[in-house]
Amino acid sequence: MTEWLLFTDGSVNTQTKSGYGAALWVASDDTKTYSELKDRIKVKKFTETSSTKMELQTLLWALTEIPKACQPLTVYTDCQNILSLASRRAGFEKQNYHSKRGKPLRSAALYQAFFEMADDRGFKLVKIKGHLSDAQRDSTDRLFKLVDQASRKASRKE
Repeated sequence: MTEWLLFTDGSVNTQTKSGYGAALWVASDDTKTYSELKDRIKVKKFTETSSTKMELQTLLWALTEIPKACQPLTVYTDCQNILSLASRRAGFEKQNYHSKRGKPLRSAALYQAFFEMADDRGFKLVKIKGHLSDAQRDSTDRLFKLVDQASRKASRKE
């Protein structure tokens, strides 16, 4: 059975509160070159966002772009917030997505959408270290680098 891999990353301009998310999904047995895969990266602009928020927005957008038939799916991200969401879910739900002071969480809708998508798609999350030297990169890191570069390049064009 073919496994599907999803790589997402984003780059935000904190002064304009806008940025670009990039996503690439490939089959684990795909034989295309890095150059060919680079051409398959999708990029989307997000406004009124922050780096943490945009990482989640990018992942949710990318998951809606991937056909449901692409299973099993492994998501690679360097975003600690995304990686910690599963362990924080019970607390969010217990507090009805409010802070200890009773204020609604700023990203409550995104967190809820993430959990719905996780329940629906059943993907696995894997932490990837971003910004490694070329000598330290394996094939997975190289694919993530393509996505990282695409989001930064789009962000710089603005």
